[in-house]
Amino acid sequence: MFPNPICKLFAFSCLIGALIMTTTSTAADQQTLRIATFNVSMDASNYLPEDQWASNGDHALLDALNAHHPQIKGIAEILQRVRPDIVLLNEFDYYPDHKAVDIFREQFLQTPQNGEPAIDYPYAYTATVNTGKPSPFDLNHDGKAAGKGDDAWGFGWYPGQYGMVILSRYPILTEQVRTFQNFLWQDMPNHHRVIDPVTDQPWYSDEIMAQFPLSSKSHWDVPVKVGNKVIHLLAAHPTPPVFDGKENRNGIRNFDEIRLWADYLSPNKADYIYDDAGNKGGLAASASFVLVGDMNAGPGEGANLPGAIEQLLEHPRVQDPQPQSAAAAAHTPNNPDAKFHTAAWRKRADYVLPSKDLKVKDTGIFWPAQGEPGYNLMKTRDASSDHRLVWLDIQL
Repeated sequence: MFPNPICKLFAFSCLIGALIMTTTSTAADQQTLRIATFNVSMDASNYLPEDQWASNGDHALLDALNAHHPQIKGIAEILQRVRPDIVLLNEFDYYPDHKAVDIFREQFLQTPQNGEPAIDYPYAYTATVNTGKPSPFDLNHDGKAAGKGDDAWGFGWYPGQYGMVILSRYPILTEQVRTFQNFLWQDMPNHHRVIDPVTDQPWYSDEIMAQFPLSSKSHWDVPVKVGNKVIHLLAAHPTPPVFDGKENRNGIRNFDEIRLWADYLSPNKADYIYDDAGNKGGLAASASFVLVGDMNAGPGEGANLPGAIEQLLEHPRVQDPQPQSAAAAAHTPNNPDAKFHTAAWRKRADYVLPSKDLKVKDTGIFWPAQGEPGYNLMKTRDASSDHRLVWLDIQL
């Protein structure tokens, strides 16, 4: 086969080199899995004047994508810098048929941004949400049923606003996905009740509660297959516990939205939960998972109900690696908890919380300080987002 010893030696060297490269690449692929969450602020409020959100908001993101809006390029650059294997994007407007998702992947992520190498996510998952979905009721008690804004089933000026997307380098087991968009709030045992502080009567009538979904966007259980292992991404974006009145209807809903995941992880509490296909029950006790999303609740701080996020942070199946950044600490220098903040408005709101069977190798918040690479993306919300990407490395 080999006409002389030199050729034979060359071929042998190439074979050994190929084996080394293959082994190294395979080992590197198997060492860690990076999972992230990022509220990307890719909705009409970033691309249109406020007086146009209700009338033109439903196509604002598509227009911004087609115009290669600089804010979207900034979001793509951050993803290319951090390079998560799996990422949940909050506040990415929903369009059917992956219309916006595909443009973002192909024209932004697969194109180098500001010198950063392109990144490819062959798998994606998105679905409808309750934000902007019209209700026929006067939910905010302002005397009129507007069907949008505060009177939508989840606050939003048009259907699909503040949607969610999961991007992945690994196969998403789409047929096994469970969504809980239509789970009714009243079907949660011992759920919080919103009381009108003036009349001392329920804020929402029985007729309203018979149609009121718990989730302000949606709750998703999305299994991802990584080699021989399946990891469930539990994704959500509970409503902010503000923008209401003394009745605290948003703070109360935020607490119960977070509670749904806590109960979903508790076999002795999950029997009441049903998904949008009618299947009941929670996550198997042996399943590996990572909770991801902008939970709009911080431990011991902010406007959320006391104990809201602690339902997850202190859950017996959950570990909290407590990602932090020096830039976050410097952003609010007199707050000892500021190093954990994930939003420019000074709160820990965004979480990547793995199950205790997963070994955490590293974690962090992408928040470059002045003078560090990527700082220009943090200077203003217009450059990217008012939230920071939070990431977690899992040992495989």
